[in-house]
Amino acid sequence: MTGDPSRPDDPSTPNEHAGEVVELPSATRATDIALDELELVYAFIYARVGNRADAEDLTQQVAMKAIPRLRQGAPASAIRGYLFATARSVLGAFWSMRLGLSQAELHEDLVLAVQQGPTSDEPAERAQRILAGLSDNYRRVLELRFLHGYSLKEVAAEMRSTVGAVKVMQLRALRAAAKVDTDA
Repeated sequence: MTGDPSRPDDPSTPNEHAGEVVELPSATRATDIALDELELVYAFIYARVGNRADAEDLTQQVAMKAIPRLRQGAPASAIRGYLFATARSVLGAFWSMRLGLSQAELHEDLVLAVQQGPTSDEPAERAQRILAGLSDNYRRVLELRFLHGYSLKEVAAEMRSTVGAVKVMQLRALRAAAKVDTDA
């Protein structure tokens, strides 16, 4: 039985591409960071809707809206900020539809609920006093994670450690920070 070249679907036709490895386009660094952060976005959304199915759907909407628009080379903190801004927008649309109110009305209610107090340097000074009361490793891990917005992977690379070790160190640093006496 010989293959007929006019019939490409014929299994006896030799396939010139058989056995070749096809290279798929690789994900970009920004996409990888965004995918790592989606777990936090899910937790953020779940805390606000209280329903697993809705939280999963809304997280998927955030990913579909945000990931194609990410800037390549953007720092992790900017990507995280963009994901959470998109999440707030998606949540606004969700609650607007669920409550039958326009997003502007929802926004007005939020503005009224937030009381504007005088800004002071006291919280920043207190944070500096707390950080000063910690060991160098604890202070560094908290600065990188919370002040610079590094991911656990980035902190591990910066500190030449493993992600697991950084998680443990962060937990211990937070516990130590809670015990620091800032009145001294």
